[in-house]
Amino acid sequence: MDDVFIRQRNNVKVFGNGERVLMFAHGFGCDQTMWRFVTDTMQRDYRIVTFDYVGSGESDLSAFNSTRYATLEGYADDITDILEALNLTGVTLIGHSVSSVIGMLAAIKVPERVSQLVMVCPSPYYLNDPPEYEGGFERDDLEELIDLMDKNYIGWANYLAPLVMGSRAGPQFVHELSGSFCSTDPLVAKTFAKATFFSDYRSVLPNCTTPTLVLQSRIDSLASVKVGQYVTDHLPDGHLKILDTEGHCIHMTDHNQVETEIRAFASAR
Repeated sequence: MDDVFIRQRNNVKVFGNGERVLMFAHGFGCDQTMWRFVTDTMQRDYRIVTFDYVGSGESDLSAFNSTRYATLEGYADDITDILEALNLTGVTLIGHSVSSVIGMLAAIKVPERVSQLVMVCPSPYYLNDPPEYEGGFERDDLEELIDLMDKNYIGWANYLAPLVMGSRAGPQFVHELSGSFCSTDPLVAKTFAKATFFSDYRSVLPNCTTPTLVLQSRIDSLASVKVGQYVTDHLPDGHLKILDTEGHCIHMTDHNQVETEIRAFASAR
């Protein structure tokens, strides 16, 4: 696949200084701009790579394929395509929310290109599976949420955004996230939502030998501390850091803490 095509398809940006490369992967309904609070300062010391998944942000919507992106492996292929197009090795890959799992899949596929993972508020499975696992949601609840996307897309966005951000987030963040949801093509959003909320990657965690930092918000409506602990316990080289924060988008609301932890982890190896 043509390298220029991939860079244009995924709206890839490369900037910053330093030998170590940090690649940032955004979450569902978001785009690369939501990493700006972290990357604006980290670019002084690191080479930064940001991108949009096909169908998100300013990516090439014509490249969207509902079959490819029906599973998280399709989004992981976006990451590996970019890594190969830029010929990057030894990258620290930072993924928010579902991109924690997507990044894990990419690291398993091309371990020579990804040397570290940072998972920000990850979840390998959003559904409850008692008694062993508490994902946080019942299937009926998530199916109703997906159904709402068809019936009232704006209402769905306005309902989900404050839930994701948490009660401590300022209205500007809630408005930004809601706007990002609304700007995403409904077919793309629904395809990504199903791949995110109904997939189960718990069995894959032991296959990821890449050193991984799990950054967990103390209060998170989408991925609880129990989920963060589960992820860490099932990774061969997982390290959990619970931040005294609230919300699912801590790379926006508490970016200084997130940046501090990424720097410490990236420089330790």
